[in-house]
Formats: sequence, C-alpha cells, structure tokens
Amino acid sequence: MDIIEKIKKLKEKKNAVILAHYYVEPKVQEIADYIGDSFYLSKIAVGLQEQTIVFCGVSFMGESAKILNPQKTVLMPDMSADCAMAHMADVETIRKMRDTYEDLAVVCYINSTAELKQHSDVCVTSANAVKIVKALPNKNIFFIPDKNLAHYVAEQVPEKHFVFNKGFCPVHENMCLEEVLKAKEEHPEAEVLTHPECPEAICKISDYIGSTSGIIRYAGTSEKKEFIICTESGVRFQLEKENPDKKFYFTKTEPVCRDMKLVTLEKIAHVLETGENEVHVTEELRIESEKALSKMLELAK
Repeated sequence: MDIIEKIKKLKEKKNAVILAHYYVEPKVQEIADYIGDSFYLSKIAVGLQEQTIVFCGVSFMGESAKILNPQKTVLMPDMSADCAMAHMADVETIRKMRDTYEDLAVVCYINSTAELKQHSDVCVTSANAVKIVKALPNKNIFFIPDKNLAHYVAEQVPEKHFVFNKGFCPVHENMCLEEVLKAKEEHPEAEVLTHPECPEAICKISDYIGSTSGIIRYAGTSEKKEFIICTESGVRFQLEKENPDKKFYFTKTEPVCRDMKLVTLEKIAHVLETGENEVHVTEELRIESEKALSKMLELAK
C-alpha cells in the first residue's frame, strides 16, 4: 500500500479531515480535503463533521483550530513547525499601549500565539484585516505582531490612528526589492502580485496587494498571462493548477518557509496512525483567546 492509500484508509478509520495551507508542499496540498489561507481554514474548521482535524500548517493554525473546536482532536504532522512572527509581540507592551491610548483596540493578526490572542480585542487575517479595522468603533489601533501588514491596513483606513509593532514574517521581510525589479525587467508584461506582509517598498511597485487567496483569485480573473508572485513559493502549485495557460515567476532568491515544508505525507500518516502531536490549550486560555477569533468571524461575515 502506498502512502496516499494509507492516509486515505486511516482518515476514514479515524473520521478525520485534512486541512492544508497553500505554503505546504504540493504533495500535501494534493491529498488535503481543504486547501486555503489562514482565514479560509479558520472558517472551515468551524462546523466540520469529522471528529479529528489534521492541520498541515504551523503551530498557531492548529492552536486556532483547537480554540474554535474544543471538542475535536487537532493533530499537527510536525509539532516543531512554527511561525517566528507569531511570537513577535508581548503582553507587557499590549498593557502599556492600553494605558497610553484611550479608545484603543488591540488588533491581532491570526499569525500569533494564543496568549497574544487572549490579550487582544479582535483577530484579523490578511484577507479581512481592512474590513474588520474599518468596522471597529475605536479610533486608535495597536496592530500586532506584523508591522508590514499594519502599514498596509493603515493606508487603507486613514481615518484611524495606528500604533505599530516591530514584528514581521522573515520570509516576506527578506524579499529583495532589487530582485523584484530585476524580475520586472526580465518579464515586462508581467503583473506584480504581492502579499501585504512584504515591505512597503515592494508593495509600492505592485499591481495587486492581497492575501494568498486574493493573489490566486486575481491571477485567475486577470486578462494578463504573466505574473511575478511576491509571497511564499508554495502558492505556485495552486496558481499553476488553476491557470495552466499562465506563467508565474518568483524572485531569484525563492521565498520559502522552512517550517511549512516540515509537513510531509509520512508525518500525516504517522499522526493519523498514532494520535501523536495533539494540540492542547488550557480551558482558561481557550475561552479568553476564543473571544478575539469569534469576533473576527462575526465581523468578517
């Protein structure tokens, strides 16, 4: 029996569903029941019939799924797959900002730990951040942990006053403007599609800025045939699958999230077989952090 057949049989036996982020390996995306960005997967996790969720992504994603589905078993194929940015804010600074600014909303990017969500007013994803911040009654916004997404949202919502944190996604932050310009030079007909976690300089020369799902949607509906993609290279699989007649280019230094690539078919089969790598969240932390996630789902409707 090959590994894919083994996973299918185990999935049926364990009443399990496989969720995968666009940044994991193509082989993993191929066997997933649902593929998407953080917002789509957080929505889909709520209301699934299956009792076990295998989350092919990084730790904050599995944690969020568990917070929203406390009665379900959430398994991570690799427990060491983490997101550096998820830890790039702290509770002490949040408290300080609440003391400093009146009428403040702490807006927490979903790419964050449960502890940070616990001390926030609402969560957002790159797909819904602008919509949710606009909907908040508060004048002052402390946006954590990503500074680049915060600056992008602040531009779209000029009526609010933003306080910026210093966090960032290492994969997007390290994308090189010169390499994007070089790609534009080599492919003059190509549009530049960029994730808002990228630095401001790259966003400024982009034709479209949006979430991973937004980039896929834009490429699919655009009349253009060539695109320079400024986000993690795992998205190439879905872009090419949905648009076989179009060409997609990445920078010379390909943006790769090593943590996302830790998820393999063998590890999926292993956790389905053994039940290892289960995500646990204390009930107190779950209740407190769920408020910000639930508010996100409510405001994003």
